[in-house]
Amino acid sequence: MKTVFSEEQIQNRIRAMGQDVSRDYGQEVIHAVGILEGGFMFLADLVRRVTSPVACHFMKMEMADTHDSGHQPRRNIVYGSLGEVQGQNILLVDAMVDSGITLEHLVQQVLLRKPKSVRTATLISRENGRRVALQIDYVGFSWDGGRLVGYGMDREGLYRNLPYVAAVSSNSSH
Repeated sequence: MKTVFSEEQIQNRIRAMGQDVSRDYGQEVIHAVGILEGGFMFLADLVRRVTSPVACHFMKMEMADTHDSGHQPRRNIVYGSLGEVQGQNILLVDAMVDSGITLEHLVQQVLLRKPKSVRTATLISRENGRRVALQIDYVGFSWDGGRLVGYGMDREGLYRNLPYVAAVSSNSSH
């Protein structure tokens, strides 16, 4: 493993992102939704840097394949309940956005429920992996390299606890 973003770099960037979020929302209530499992550390640190009033929520999103008789498998995005979002300021928070497909889908689903606003925040944006035209409002770092672990992101369930982000080779077992 090779450190890509140090604990100090991450905390400095999150401090600046917290100032941006606070400036944009002022004293309006923000409903920050952490995307599990990867986004829990980032959400916790980000909301501690926001001076606006914040309500924290968590949501798990997963891909699920369904098979219709005689048809090709279809990939569905399933996620838990968001609760009442109508008229609320929603901030969707994830550790990393790669293809953008699941986050874009969630943004569209939230918009159908008529929130006051929907914004997105990610610690790491992998622009070269993007498969949809998703504009992220708050980005910590851009990354175009390989697999990352640490700071909430895992490999086979491990390394989420690292206070930094590291690159791992695709052929290493751990």
